[in-house]
Amino acid sequence: MHSNTRTMPAFIAVLLALLIGVATPAMAVKTTGGEYNTLYANLGAKGYDVVAYFTDGRPTPGSDRYTYEYGGVKWQFASREHREMFVADTQKYAPQYGGFCSWGVSVGKLFDVDPVNGWKIVEGKLYLNFNSEINSTFAKDPQGYIAKANRNWPSLNR
Repeated sequence: MHSNTRTMPAFIAVLLALLIGVATPAMAVKTTGGEYNTLYANLGAKGYDVVAYFTDGRPTPGSDRYTYEYGGVKWQFASREHREMFVADTQKYAPQYGGFCSWGVSVGKLFDVDPVNGWKIVEGKLYLNFNSEINSTFAKDPQGYIAKANRNWPSLNR
């Protein structure tokens, strides 16, 4: 059997899925398992300290030493102070749209995120995105994407 013949059924399946709209480069997910994105070992923001985006202006890995359970996931923080800040005001620090890709929610899909290269704070709220390219797209019109995501989120958040 020719080597291209063996890969042809998989190629055709992916092509058909893309053509009928059931697949995307990020592959949308259907369930969250909780209020927040649980796709990465049940850690919110893949274990990154969500408070650090606000206080340090950059992604910072959290630690197993400083954790807090909220919204069906475990959140990790770089310091006890950051954990206490989160506990005192979860709505301020928790990412929007359950920690799913904000751009994805704006187009009616739930995508995972890259908390290192895909984040933006807009009007005091944290928005995570799938990758740096999607983050750049989101940054071109954050208010427009946020408005669309706000309309879509209630039907996606079930």
